[in-house]
Amino acid sequence: MLDINLIRENPEKVKELLKRKNWDTDFGHLLDLDKQRKEIMQIVESNQAEVNKLSATVPQVKKEGGDVSKIFATVKEINAKNADFEKQLKDIETEMNDFLAALPNLPDEDLVPGNGEAVIETIGEKPTFNFKIKDHVELATSLGLVDYERGSKIAGRGSWVYTGLGARLEWALINFFIDEHLKDGYEFILPPHTLNYESGYTAGQFPKFEGDVFWLDNIEPKRFMLPTAETALVNLHRNEILSEDELPKRYFSYTPCYRAEAGSYRTEERGMIRGYQFNKVEMVMYTKPEDSDKGFEELLSKAKSLVSKLGLHFQVAKLGAADISHSMARTYDVEVYIPSMNLYKEVSSVSNARDYQARRGMIRYKDKVTGKNKYVHTLNASGLATSRLFPAILEQYQQEDGSVLIPEVLRPYMGGLEVLKPIK
Repeated sequence: MLDINLIRENPEKVKELLKRKNWDTDFGHLLDLDKQRKEIMQIVESNQAEVNKLSATVPQVKKEGGDVSKIFATVKEINAKNADFEKQLKDIETEMNDFLAALPNLPDEDLVPGNGEAVIETIGEKPTFNFKIKDHVELATSLGLVDYERGSKIAGRGSWVYTGLGARLEWALINFFIDEHLKDGYEFILPPHTLNYESGYTAGQFPKFEGDVFWLDNIEPKRFMLPTAETALVNLHRNEILSEDELPKRYFSYTPCYRAEAGSYRTEERGMIRGYQFNKVEMVMYTKPEDSDKGFEELLSKAKSLVSKLGLHFQVAKLGAADISHSMARTYDVEVYIPSMNLYKEVSSVSNARDYQARRGMIRYKDKVTGKNKYVHTLNASGLATSRLFPAILEQYQQEDGSVLIPEVLRPYMGGLEVLKPIK
């Protein structure tokens, strides 16, 4: 949620930044409501002061044998007026809150307005082949790694089944990521896969994107299937005040991710490039405001390191303001190369939400110098998502005989196996 003080102080600047996200808004009504709120609060506070003043005279009047009934009647009348004003105040604050809750985060000012991305780094050599290459669907099928037909049969379009060595390769990826994050001192979290509305609200996915998740309508209160572990991890400290010494907090989690908006199924997105469920290891950081840029670079470096250790060719792209998600201020995508498509596909989005999620979830820390409570900054990055890495490994490591080399870092997790060979 945006700080209303930013809008009060410079509404045109906030409006211009939001426009870079292709979001047009008018703050006129909000500022009118804000003015009304201040005026009513002054009346309420003045009335309360008068009530306190009158109430303080009661003991002395009684002591002098005076009639206090008129005082009580006046107090009752003022309290009745205040009750009406407080209801108006609550209605105004609800309307203001609803307006602010719908606004996206402000993009960082160095981002290009609108859509688009700029490739800022390319890592590794683009693989070349002296034979006709196969795509990942053909490879996964011929190697007996994935059963697309049975996945579709038991779950519908956009689903697949990892089988045999395919299941082991998927699990090897996840375990490799887990070990790498543990080595770097991140705390391993296994969160629930069903979350309450407040979790989606704090993460900034609700109310705008309520239709993009799977809801469990037969449970009260309603819950939804987590679309990413970030949604759970940024809620761990909701409505808490952390000590400054606890920061930064570094978490990671492995979960399946459930997405109702799996997207179109064009030829280039068949197989496991887009699906309703996929596996992902997610990193989340809580930092002090002055440390969040450093945290962003740390998460980006970790995501790049994982892809590099897998020996894959990839690039890093800085997203334009309109391409970063609703709740983020900055995002770099780590994109792996898929040879059969001659395209790069995102396997990690490294993002900084600044204090946007913390304001929604009242996540603060106590400053040791001032003693004041301040909002933390929250950051996240995939570390990594497997549903596009799996195809990239198959395609980049394929051999002329139809076999696929296993990346060296994954071999210990595969019982020392070095090559995946076609099934007979």
